[in-house]
Amino acid sequence: MTGIPATAYTTRVAVGEQDLAACFQVRKDVFVGEQNVAEEIEYDDLDAVAVHVLAVAADGTALGTGRLLHGPEAADRTGGDLAVGSLGRLAVTARARGLGVGAALVRAIEDAARDRGLTAVDLHAQTHALGFYERLGYAAYGPEFPDAGISHRAMRRTL
Repeated sequence: MTGIPATAYTTRVAVGEQDLAACFQVRKDVFVGEQNVAEEIEYDDLDAVAVHVLAVAADGTALGTGRLLHGPEAADRTGGDLAVGSLGRLAVTARARGLGVGAALVRAIEDAARDRGLTAVDLHAQTHALGFYERLGYAAYGPEFPDAGISHRAMRRTL
């Protein structure tokens, strides 16, 4: 259906301008193009300090991305707990959905969090994606809230 074998991709921490450009293009395609998030709010100053991860097909095509905030940059999202990272901007291209790319990206972000000594990861999930994150061990807490006009819930997983 998608033309991508389920095992024909890798995930890695993004390194260099070419990888970052690929991450930003995936976000533009998914959030701005598909979900109508305003481009001016999709990118922020935190992109410069985040750890970005990238899923890439065997042919080099970017399939998905996500980012990890940690330290003071994550504190306002994690209740001030510096040992908790914040997973965000997780996006998988339409052609790669259903192949496990999203789960692989979440695990790569969790690995990056462990590498930085973090003990848990928080995220703000779009409510339609709660089941996806629950299957990966995340638990929702708190009420629904809007972000970029889309309903979200906070979730956390202890590493």
